[in-house]
Amino acid sequence: MITASDIFTISSQKQFEKIALKVFRFQHENNKVYRDFCDYLNVNPQHVKSLQQIPFLPIQFFKSHEVVSNSDLPQVTFTSSGTTGMITSRHLVTDASLYEESYRQGFSQFYGNIEDYVVLALLPSYLERDGSSLIYMVEDLIKLSNQPESGFYLHNHDDLIKKLTELDESGQNVILIGVTYALLDLIEKHQFNLQNTIIMETGGMKGKRKEMIREELHELLCKGFGVNSIHSEYGMTELLAQAYSLGDGVFECTSWMNILVRDPEDALTYVADGKTGGINVIDLANINSCSFIATQDLGKKNPNNSFEVLGRFDNSDIRGCNLMVL
Repeated sequence: MITASDIFTISSQKQFEKIALKVFRFQHENNKVYRDFCDYLNVNPQHVKSLQQIPFLPIQFFKSHEVVSNSDLPQVTFTSSGTTGMITSRHLVTDASLYEESYRQGFSQFYGNIEDYVVLALLPSYLERDGSSLIYMVEDLIKLSNQPESGFYLHNHDDLIKKLTELDESGQNVILIGVTYALLDLIEKHQFNLQNTIIMETGGMKGKRKEMIREELHELLCKGFGVNSIHSEYGMTELLAQAYSLGDGVFECTSWMNILVRDPEDALTYVADGKTGGINVIDLANINSCSFIATQDLGKKNPNNSFEVLGRFDNSDIRGCNLMVL
C-alpha cells in the first residue's frame, strides 16, 4: 500500500520512478475508468517498466466519467470553470488531506514559511463560483499565514491598492495571487513601485480580455507593479499538485510531480527536451483518482526537468478523441 508519507518524502528521480510504477499498478487495479483505458490500448501492467510506458488518461475523461481509485465517498468535489452550457471537469477528492499536504509542502518548497508572508488574493472569477480548487488552496494559505492583513479582494480595487502600497512600504513580505485579467485591471488603475511583494499570476483571461503571449503579459505586469519578475502557479482542477515559476515562465515541479512531453501527432510517443508537444503530468498526490494525465497544454521540457507552457491545443488538434467512447 502506498502512503502519503511515501509520496511526500520523495528525494530522488529513482525513488519517484519506483513509486510512480507502484501507483500505476494500484490505479490499474482499482480505477475502472483507467483500467478500461489501458485495456483499450492493449497495455499489460506487467510489461510496464518505465514512466514512458505508462498510459496517460486524456484530461477530458474528468468531464465524462467519475475518475476514482477507491470506493470512498468524496470529501470535496472540485469543478473547472466554464461558460454556461459547457460540460465542466469534476475531480472527486476522497481524501482532502492529500491536497492540503501537497499545496502546503509545495508552497514551502518554493517560498519557505507561509507565516513570513501576507497573502492577498485577487481571484474574482474563481470566488464567484463553487468548487474551485484554487480558492480552497488560497483560503487555507491565507489562514496559515496567521496574518490579519491577509485576505481576498473581489472588485474593491481601491482598497487593495491602498493595502498593497501600505504593506509594501512597511517592509512586509507580501504575495499577491491574482487571475491574469484582474491583475491587468489593477495596474490600469494604479502604477505601483513594489519592493517587497511577489506577484503571482494564475493564468486565465476568463473571456474578459484577449489572450496575450506570456512575454508581452509579463512585461506589462512587471512595468505596472514595478517588479523585476512575475511568478506563476501551474495547477488545475484535475491535479492535486502544483508547479511554480519564479520568473521567465519556467516552471519547476514539486518532488511528487513530473512531466513528460508527448508528440502532438502521436500521443503514445515522446519528443526530445526542448521540443514542443503536449504536456503529460504525473501527480502522485492524485493517488485516489488518476496520477497520469494527458493535458491539453502545449509546452516543452528543459534538460534540468523544468518546463514551459506555450499554449493550448485547439480542440480540433486533440488526437485520440475516439477514446472518449469508453
